[in-house]
Amino acid sequence: MIRSKTLLAAAGLIFAGHALADAAFLARPDVQRYIDEQVASGQFNRPELEAVFANVELKPNILKILDKPSTSRPWYQFRPNHVNERLIAGGVKFWRDNQSALERAQQVYKVPPQMVAAILGIETNYGGNMGSFRVVDVLSTIGFDYPRRAEYFRGELTQFLLLAKEERANPLNFKGSYAGAMGMPQFMPSSYRKWAVDFDGRGHRDIWNNRSDAIGSIAHYFANFGWIGGDDIIVPAQVTPGPQIDKLVADKFNLHYTVGELRQMGVVPQAPLRDDVKAVLVPLETAPGITEYWLGLNNFFVITRYNKSTLYAKAAEELAEAIRERYYAEQFAPRQAQ
Repeated sequence: MIRSKTLLAAAGLIFAGHALADAAFLARPDVQRYIDEQVASGQFNRPELEAVFANVELKPNILKILDKPSTSRPWYQFRPNHVNERLIAGGVKFWRDNQSALERAQQVYKVPPQMVAAILGIETNYGGNMGSFRVVDVLSTIGFDYPRRAEYFRGELTQFLLLAKEERANPLNFKGSYAGAMGMPQFMPSSYRKWAVDFDGRGHRDIWNNRSDAIGSIAHYFANFGWIGGDDIIVPAQVTPGPQIDKLVADKFNLHYTVGELRQMGVVPQAPLRDDVKAVLVPLETAPGITEYWLGLNNFFVITRYNKSTLYAKAAEELAEAIRERYYAEQFAPRQAQ
């Protein structure tokens, strides 16, 4: 990220470089109201905000992407893009190359190396694809031109502008995904401000270029949402179809029921579990018209706090396990050959 002494000074440099990107956007009544609100909060002054919004370039094409999220696909179509040889091999290499930071993250936060690696693999191919959109453009487009999610994204826009100000960086230089997620872990701005850590003690939280910070930040995020070190993530289950099962499936993002209560509703875990453990019922369409059922435990729930998708959480679990198996198999192979 390019540094500058102040947000306004950075934006001023942009002004000197080219004409205003979209003066009409700055003049919009809803944008002016937003600026008024932020100035009234005391967190910004008007010139610095106007300097930013005068350079926003709206990206209307991303709104079409938001209406077709990848997680809307069935599991049998979703899985191959997230659990595959490329990501497994990349995860093993990432683990080898960053063993010290991953092991320290496990010591500090109890999150194992394979899970951190899996998240980085799914999110950005281990930093290989962190997004090419300017974050301010994306957040402004969704925040002002996508009513269904406008409130949330305007909040993230505010968090982003505060982030840039805290980091003494030019907000026009941050790059991210089509949804405004940033860096190797693809943190939204609010997540960056809450959970990103300076894991190597260099005095700066850099989740774009510093693998140690990216690793520590993911582990810190998981820990703060209740990750239990060494605990299971998900186990297969059998169900007795009926209205209660439909209700449980609709409530798949909440740990409302214990295994004992789920048994009474016709859900039988296919692995040993205590009756007092809380779980969620997860259906996965493994082939057209064929559904398997699983019980997601606490750590599965934690993964859905990172990305609110049961497909994502199951893919992360499977990729992590495949990375772990490959890593230790390769570690053991040379000794076995001797």
